[in-house]
Amino acid sequence: MNNSFLEKIRQKYDLTPPIIIILSLTILFFLVFLIYPLLYVFKEAFWIDNTFNLHYFKLMVTDPNIRKLVVNSFYLGVMVTIMTSILSLPLAYFLTRYRFPGRNIFRSVILIPMIMPPFVGALGMLKFFGNYGSVNLILQKLHILSPDADPINWFGSGFWGVVLLSTLHLYPIMYLNIVAALSNVDPSLEEAAENLGSSRFQIFRNITLPLMMPGYFAGAILVFIWSFTDLGTPLIFNYNDVIAVRIFRQVQDANQNPMGYALVVLIIVLSAFAFYASKKWTGTKHYEMLGRGHVTSREVDVKWSMRTIIYIFIGGITFMALLPHLSVILASLTRSEGDWNFTILPKTYTFHHYSETFTHADTLPSILNSLKYSISSTVVALIVGVVIAYLLTRKKLPFHNMLDAIAMLPLALPGVAIAFGYMGSFSDTSFLLRNLPEGLIAIIDPRKNPTVLLIISYAVRRLPYMLRSIYAGFQQTSIAYEEASQNMGATPVRTLYKITLPLVFANILAGAILVFSFSMLEVSDSLILAQENQYYPITKAIWSLSQRLGDGPYIASALGVVGMFILIGCLLGAGRVLGSKLGEIFRI
Repeated sequence: MNNSFLEKIRQKYDLTPPIIIILSLTILFFLVFLIYPLLYVFKEAFWIDNTFNLHYFKLMVTDPNIRKLVVNSFYLGVMVTIMTSILSLPLAYFLTRYRFPGRNIFRSVILIPMIMPPFVGALGMLKFFGNYGSVNLILQKLHILSPDADPINWFGSGFWGVVLLSTLHLYPIMYLNIVAALSNVDPSLEEAAENLGSSRFQIFRNITLPLMMPGYFAGAILVFIWSFTDLGTPLIFNYNDVIAVRIFRQVQDANQNPMGYALVVLIIVLSAFAFYASKKWTGTKHYEMLGRGHVTSREVDVKWSMRTIIYIFIGGITFMALLPHLSVILASLTRSEGDWNFTILPKTYTFHHYSETFTHADTLPSILNSLKYSISSTVVALIVGVVIAYLLTRKKLPFHNMLDAIAMLPLALPGVAIAFGYMGSFSDTSFLLRNLPEGLIAIIDPRKNPTVLLIISYAVRRLPYMLRSIYAGFQQTSIAYEEASQNMGATPVRTLYKITLPLVFANILAGAILVFSFSMLEVSDSLILAQENQYYPITKAIWSLSQRLGDGPYIASALGVVGMFILIGCLLGAGRVLGSKLGEIFRI
């Protein structure tokens, strides 16, 4: 009977043996490298001493130190989301609804913050905004701040420094989602309101803003989760009172102290709740329109007064967005600590730190490691992405939506959660590895050699970018070509290789560039999984060097600039291939 039922399923969905094998391997990949680590985290958090126990979750409420971590992380996420909204809403409106000279240049420049993780920018911003940094010295030169007065502590305990850097890094993601939402607003609705005498502000408040809410919430949720679980930036600012940093500090004793697992469960649950709340909020309202915003363009030329306001607003954001990059470049060119003390700019400049970057025992291996990890993860993501996109677009599958949801799940999961889950679930004491041969354990256990799991974690984290890029290519390619090929006697594999993949090559290339570039500067996975110097990728080496006295921060800045230019080249390549569709991969 079971065989009969399975045969009916196979016939109904036209599941040939090769498709069944491919589908099974894909499911196995997700079970081992996504579902299993998450289940392991939940098991370790709730199952203590072979009994169900909520002790560590109770501590989150009763212990003031743990409660402070939760409150600070939540407050950080909320503040960054508010700040990015304040910047991105008018920015997107100005650049989509008004025509003015230089608009296309601004559209490109405002995406620059995406080329560098905020914790790298923090290295230089500490020099700019320190107690005796450039900003306070400029204020003294302008006689705004008295030389005898105490310097302004711009970042306080570090919280506002984290907020500033996270905002400047994440507002492009919010902007891209809002622009995509604005492009889908039917302009005839705005024109009808305008004909009835509504002002431009009333049109925006009553028509445009409500209709773009789904896109706004998509960006807001990504920004909130990203900032709520950010690890690198608080570490550089030495702001330790957040959940991600506490999880990072407890990596070494994860198997002795389950609090780390409990905190990971908390951020997973809060992230899931944030997504659910967003879907619930937008799902209870109706946003359907008879037309589509991209059919016609509702743009107006602006007068000089409004143009001045736009230039000042966008110019100010651009300047602040470029400040972390400028500060890191200046730090990388500073000869030594004494050359940028009590001066607005460094006294002398040198390229010595860049030569050290490619010769130093702690930096050159990190560059090579990052290249190895990123190239390998791109290959893994490419294979998995092509398989899933092909199955979703070309085959009728049972649980079609579930496969799509699981593949996109890493976009909603904090990197620190996946990395911590890998660290615990793939140790030699865990269920999966307990009975494996010692040689195989040495390859998989991240405490012995993190190479395999770093490659897999990079691939899993960035798989949604690859999948969405290839999926769009398959959707835009007519299946008639493949049917004609198979009618001529070609096998499905040969058809895929000879016909389909060449037709979607641009999408594959764009997805590969994005996976590679973001893997090169991945933070959470790198900081948690790479425990020994010989396995450090670029981001772990930057953090390690930044903690070293003397020239450490300056070599770290030079290494950050090298990574920044690698990412610039990658994003320019992806932008050239995808064009205006680049922003679509950052949508949930």
